[in-house]
Amino acid sequence: MKKVNYLNNKDLLSEIHKSKVSYCTFPTDNHSQYDLIVPFIEKINVRTIAQAKRNKAKRLCQQEYEKQKKINPKIRYSDCEINYKKILKDDLVFRVMTYNHIPEEPGRRRNPRTIADTKVKVNFPPFQHWKYNETGNLVCVGKSHWEGGLHNGKFNKESGKVTTRLAQMWMKLCERYSTRGNVRGYTYNDEMQGQAILQLAQIGLQFDESKSNNPFAYYTAAVTNSFVRIINIEKRNQNIRDDILEMNNMMPSSTRQAQTSNTAPGTPPPPTPTKKPVKKKKR
Repeated sequence: MKKVNYLNNKDLLSEIHKSKVSYCTFPTDNHSQYDLIVPFIEKINVRTIAQAKRNKAKRLCQQEYEKQKKINPKIRYSDCEINYKKILKDDLVFRVMTYNHIPEEPGRRRNPRTIADTKVKVNFPPFQHWKYNETGNLVCVGKSHWEGGLHNGKFNKESGKVTTRLAQMWMKLCERYSTRGNVRGYTYNDEMQGQAILQLAQIGLQFDESKSNNPFAYYTAAVTNSFVRIINIEKRNQNIRDDILEMNNMMPSSTRQAQTSNTAPGTPPPPTPTKKPVKKKKR
C-alpha cells in the first residue's frame, strides 16, 4: 500500500466509491460503476440517458488516456476522446437513491420527518443500481447494504468496510490540519486529532456524491468542528479548575492571571483614538 502524501478530490471520490461498493451486492463487477445518480427511478428519461452517456464517455476517455500515457508520454487527451453517441443505452448504469430495500424500524424517532427516520439507521444513504436489459426494460442490478442474491439475499449493514487507503487519507487530513498556526500550539493537540479521526470514521461515508463532488471540503468542515469542540471542552475545564483554585486561595493558571490583570479594578480604560479635524479646502 502506497503512503498517502497528498489529498485531492479525485482520489477521495475513488476510495469512497470502493468503500461503499464493499457494502453492496452486484451480479457482476461491471454493474458496480454507475454513470449517473438520480433521486428516483422516474427520473431516468431521455435527458438523463444522454447525460449518462456523456459521463461514461468522459470516464472511458480518461482511463484510456492514462493507460496510453504510460506507453507514449506525448499522447494528447484529444486522441483518446470517445463519441458519447456511440455508447448504447444498455451499457449505462444508473444509481437510484432509495430506501425501498431497507427494513422498517418503527419508533426509532419520536417525530419522524423523513423516510430515513422510519428505517434502520445505515452508515451512508442507501441506493440501488438499475440498467436497461435487452428488451429495453429497467432491471435492478445492485443493492447497497445487501448480502447474497438480489432476490434471495438479505439486508446487512455491516458486510463491508472502509478501504485502507481512505483511512490513511483521513489520518493525513487530521495530521495536516493539526499543524495549522491556530491549533498547533495547544498541548492537547493529539486529543484533537483523535477526536477528528473518530468523527471521520463515523460520518466519512455519509458524503453524498449526488449533491457535491468536493469531499475534501466536507471532511475539512468535520475536522474543524472536532478541533473546535475539544478546544471549547478544554477551556471550560480550565475555567472550572481556576475557579476551584481561587476559592481555595491558590494561584490559578497564567491565563486566568492575565485576564484578571487586564480587568483589575482601578485600571484606567485604554485611551480612545481621537479623529483628526478635517481641513476644509479653500475655494
